[in-house]
This record gives sequence, structure tokens and C-alpha cells, in this order.
Amino acid sequence: MLRVIAPGALCAIQDLGRPGYQHFGVPIGGAMDRVACIIANRLVGNPPTAACLEITAGGAAFEVLAPCVIAVTGGDLGATLDNRLLPTWVSALVRPGQRIAFEERRQGARAYLALAGGVDAPLALGSRSTYLPGRSGGLGRRALQMGDVIRPASSAFDLARLAGRLWPAPVDYAPLIRILPVHTSPGQPDLTGLDHLTALPWRVGVMSNRIGLRLEGARLSSAQAGDLPSFGIFPGVIQLPPDGRPILLMADAQPTGGYPVIAVAIQADLHRAAQLMPGDDVRFAWTTHAEAIAAWRALNALLDSPIDVDEGIALAATTQG
Repeated sequence: MLRVIAPGALCAIQDLGRPGYQHFGVPIGGAMDRVACIIANRLVGNPPTAACLEITAGGAAFEVLAPCVIAVTGGDLGATLDNRLLPTWVSALVRPGQRIAFEERRQGARAYLALAGGVDAPLALGSRSTYLPGRSGGLGRRALQMGDVIRPASSAFDLARLAGRLWPAPVDYAPLIRILPVHTSPGQPDLTGLDHLTALPWRVGVMSNRIGLRLEGARLSSAQAGDLPSFGIFPGVIQLPPDGRPILLMADAQPTGGYPVIAVAIQADLHRAAQLMPGDDVRFAWTTHAEAIAAWRALNALLDSPIDVDEGIALAATTQG
């Protein structure tokens, strides 16, 4: 159990979202970096669908109120435990009175803090994830605030046995997103005019958020002028608004939109996009459907990797717990 000392730039409860409700106008939502969220949960013995804390840009801090096993994954936000470096991508037993902090952003954008038993919050459409634009989900239908208490959803586990579980394989966060061409989009721009999409790097704009990354760079043009009748869209779609600056849709993207779609990022690379902050550069590269399927299978194989054990952390939990 944890108490929020400081929420930092943004700290919210997230899980894998609400798939299956888009025809009702409900975004999928959930963790921006689903890979880091799933791995954090695996390290503490949770199912992949369990809720955890998504910490954006650092500045968050927590007081431990009761013994628990935690794991931190995702971006490097300078995680510490009692002002000493907290190892990431490995589970650890923490004790009452200790302080977990995310001091500063060093690399990446979002860290994930999983708690053995999962983070508890009311279910809304089968998910505990926080959707801020709709003021739904999470704790009190909002981001976390100072004084909030984070409780585990379950207590049926052996804390000492879960400490020291180490993720065995690195996760690729290279700022390169593979994209697929779109052949049937309404208002499809002429792809021969999209050379700049892959030829030059793009910078993530300051107006970027969980709905989408607004990209700054060369202005692209579409043969279709103005807005179009709305059609279905989803995370990974790259839209081209009238200003010619692409938007890469992310976790909280709306289910429909009326801008031309110029490409779709492959699902296996969206965790890379989730770790980008305003001012970061990103590149795109065309790929094929076969390569996208192979990348998805490789990512799922990674997520199924057998978990190693850090004997030092495991022993400390057993002898001091």
C-alpha cells in the first residue's frame, strides 16, 4: 500500500484499457506503453490486465504504508528508494516508511509502477484505467493527487517469493516507428507526395498528449481539401490535419475522425512512440504487412519470456522480510 506524496507532472492509474466499446464512442485508452505495463505486472506476479501507475515525466513520490512488492519499468525517470537508486525491470520488496521517488526524466517519457496484487480502483466498462478527457475511470475519475492511498486489488500472494524477479531481455525503444501505407482511406492523399514522411526526422510538438503526438517538421499536403465524413480510427493511425503537420494517434485517441489518414504505425512499435516527449525527434520507415506481422509475433514472444531471478534481491527479501 502506498500514499501519494507528490503526483509529479501526471500520475494516473492505467491498465490495458477498454477494447470493444469503440462503437459506443469510448476510446480504448489504457497504458501508453503497454509493453512496459505488461512487463511490470509480470514481474510482480500479476496478470497482464492488472492496473498499475503510469508516471509521466517524473516528479512523483510515494510513501510505503504497508509491505509490498513493486516493479518499475518503462522510461528512466530517475527512480529512487530512500534517495538511493531503485533498480528497474526487477521486482523488489519495500517496507513501511520507505519513500519511492521519480526524481527527473533521464530517458523516455513514462515509467510504470506495478504493485503485487494490482492497483485497486473501481471498474468502469471492465477497466480501471483513467480517461481524463472523459473524466472516467481511475481513482475518483481523475489523475492521482497528493494524499491519495494506493491499495492492492488482491492480497493472495507471498511477498518474499515475488521479490527479485528480473526481466531477462532489453526492450527496444529506438525512436524509429515503422509504418504501413493506407490504400483505402477516405480522402487518401497522393502517396507520391509523402516523401518527407520517411526522409526526414520529425519533432514531437508541445501540444502532444495521450490522444496523439503532434509532429513538427515539413508540412505535408493532401489532395483532399477540408474535413471528411467521420470514419473509424484507432491508436497508430497517422492523420493529416489542414495545417499539414501529422498527428500520430495514441492510447486515448477518439474512435472516429475526419482528417485524411496517410499511414498507420505498426502496433509492435507504439511502445516506442509512448516514450517520446515534446522536443524529442522521431523517424518513420515504410514496412510491409508481412514484416508488421513478424514484428508483432516477435514482440509477443518477448512478452512471454521466462523471468530470471536476481538472487541478491530475492535473498534480501527472504532474510529481512
